[in-house]
Amino acid sequence: MVATKSFAERNQKTLKAVVEQALRELLSSPSRQDSDAPPIPVISGKGVQPGVDLTDNSATEDLMDARS
Repeated sequence: MVATKSFAERNQKTLKAVVEQALRELLSSPSRQDSDAPPIPVISGKGVQPGVDLTDNSATEDLMDARS
């Protein structure tokens, strides 16, 4: 925050203006994460097995541990 305040002072802008401009630039540029993300593998099959609830991380992990 100190660096941001110093930048604002050097450029004769308010802290709010500097933060707003930085957010605008960040949100308008393409996301690096999108381009750096590895491809998601697609596996053919019949879908989720009976009893598997992918919205319950703990239960899904327990099922995976039990099968290995």
